[in-house]
Order: sequence, then C-alpha cells, then structure tokens
Amino acid sequence: MQVNDRDLQILSKIVGYCNDIEHAHNEYNRDYAVFCSNPTYRNAVAMCLMQIGELTIKLSQEFKDGHKEIPWRAIRGMRNVVAHEYGNIDEETVWETAENGTKELRDFCMRFTMDSQTFDIQMQGF
Repeated sequence: MQVNDRDLQILSKIVGYCNDIEHAHNEYNRDYAVFCSNPTYRNAVAMCLMQIGELTIKLSQEFKDGHKEIPWRAIRGMRNVVAHEYGNIDEETVWETAENGTKELRDFCMRFTMDSQTFDIQMQGF
C-alpha cells in the first residue's frame, strides 16, 4: 500500500511526540511515583498523548482502514480524555499508555517513515 505524503508527514510528527514522551521519561528516571506527584512530568506526557491523538484524526481513512492493528479509536479516545477531562484523568491509564502504547505506535510509524526516507535516498541516485 502506497502511503501518501500527508500521511507520512503526520506519521513523522507522531514519532516526534512518542520520542518526546520517551525523553520526559528519561528526564524523570521513568518513575511512576514522580509522574503522579510532579505536574510538569505528567503534563508533558499528557500533552504529547493529546497531540498524538489529534494527529491520528488527520490521517487518511484509507490509511487507518489499512492498518487496523493500531487502535486508532482508543488513541483518539485518550486525546479526548486529556483534552476535555484533564482534571479527572486516571494517572495509571496515562502512565500505561505512555509506557507501553507509544513504543508500539512509534515503531509502527517509523516503519513507514524509514521506508519513505530509504526510497527518497535511492531515487536521488537516479
């Protein structure tokens, strides 16, 4: 399946936000107690999750339909919780999503962005 340029740009941005979450985890030693007690850490992660959810909304329906192994609706749902119910978000759910779901999503997105970069480099030789 050929991925259009817009979807590739979105996937690249998602990778960036996943990396930002990883950076926040590293800054705070991936400590759940610190996450729960430190609003800066918690907000950094929550904002990235919200942005990822916003970006997935912008992916083409064709792309999402072709990749049902990714829980697009759940990602969007997390975005809605962070955006609209921030004072009521479950810290454990946000933590689990950031710890587990973003790694899988980043790896998935990188498959496409890396394939695109490899193709671009190969085409520059012609």
